[in-house]
Amino acid sequence: MAIIEVRDLSFFYGKFQALKGISLDFAVNKITALIGPSGCGKTTFLRSLNRMTDLIEDVRVTGTVLIDGEDIYRPGTDLLALRKKVGMVFQRPNPFPLSVFDNVVYGLRVHGVRDGKVLEEKLARSLEAVHLWDELKDRLDDSALELSGEQQQRLCIARLVAVEPEILLMDEPCSALDLAATANIEDLMAELKKRYTIVIVTHNMQQAARVSDVTGYFLLGELVEIGETRQIFTNPQDSRTEDYITGRFG
Repeated sequence: MAIIEVRDLSFFYGKFQALKGISLDFAVNKITALIGPSGCGKTTFLRSLNRMTDLIEDVRVTGTVLIDGEDIYRPGTDLLALRKKVGMVFQRPNPFPLSVFDNVVYGLRVHGVRDGKVLEEKLARSLEAVHLWDELKDRLDDSALELSGEQQQRLCIARLVAVEPEILLMDEPCSALDLAATANIEDLMAELKKRYTIVIVTHNMQQAARVSDVTGYFLLGELVEIGETRQIFTNPQDSRTEDYITGRFG
């Protein structure tokens, strides 16, 4: 079953066309990896799925993006509700200069939750979900900026989990982490997909091969090929995909 349906999506920065007629579906509780060389449009595409691109001036979108059957680009779309349903994790951890507690419950407060008991329950559940509760339960008043890079990234994921999204978008979530921390975040992704649909942009093809169920290859604003990850990496159907996978291009 598809939770996200994209049809003929094109995206323009001014006169520059960054995406060219993209069409694909995302299945529930699967991890889809988007790969391709820098500047190929994969991050623009990722950000178009919760309209983070609206924050950029002089952009234009054509085509449709349906999430749970609703067109997110229709006039009057509630962007706060959309971004609650479709959360994003960025390349570098971006905790707020607040306490651990205030970071995790930030989104809940934005959405009107004020009950202290509810906030504490959501906090504990969210930190447990990213395996931070035992590490941070006695540091809830500490600044989130004092945490390690991996802890900060997990904290940012907990902040999303707290508002109970359906979809997690991850833009190079391990690019600022060392190998051990990367492995831990990848293990976490495998657990999170039991509850969420995950779309990840990565330059690391080994990471895509390890964590994803489906892989799509972007090139020059086009989706060249998409399929089961094993098939993409062992038997790609397009020679351009094979050139990239084997290192002959990109």
